[in-house]
Amino acid sequence: MSIPASKPLRWLAAALVFAAAGLSIALPFLSATLLTIVLGGVAVAGGISQLLRLTGGGDLSTKLFRGLSGLLYVGGGLWILVFPVSSEVSLTLFVGLLMAFEGVMELAAGAAADGQARGLVIADGLVTAILGGLLIAEWPSDSLWVIGTLFGVALAFSGVNLLTAPDPGAVSGNV
Repeated sequence: MSIPASKPLRWLAAALVFAAAGLSIALPFLSATLLTIVLGGVAVAGGISQLLRLTGGGDLSTKLFRGLSGLLYVGGGLWILVFPVSSEVSLTLFVGLLMAFEGVMELAAGAAADGQARGLVIADGLVTAILGGLLIAEWPSDSLWVIGTLFGVALAFSGVNLLTAPDPGAVSGNV
């Protein structure tokens, strides 16, 4: 994340991020639905992009792959846009599996690491793996609130990062 150089801009950006975090945590279903709709829109745009690439050069197999890929993206994106709530349920399972996998990989990295941050990496891996496992175990009952809540918590950490990161000029030596 890029840190604004001016302190007033940094505080303004942090305030906006904290406001978005608070809204996401207070209204998790709404924020999860909006995130799902944005994901659907991005998928449709990516699919159209792939289909537009069919006019470019390439052999038949390349065009066939691009065409099928583009149709899959457009179809999946439209499905998400038409059925955002049921798509949230699938997205929640995917996020749970992703977090469990990431947690296990962090644990493996922490076990193999040799340094001061080893304990933090292991703790991060353990918490991430447990949260992923809980999402999987509680799925689909937690599907309508968890994505929005996780997004809000991530935004809150970004706000803290904005306020606690060193000044960009101090890092590069331009104080």
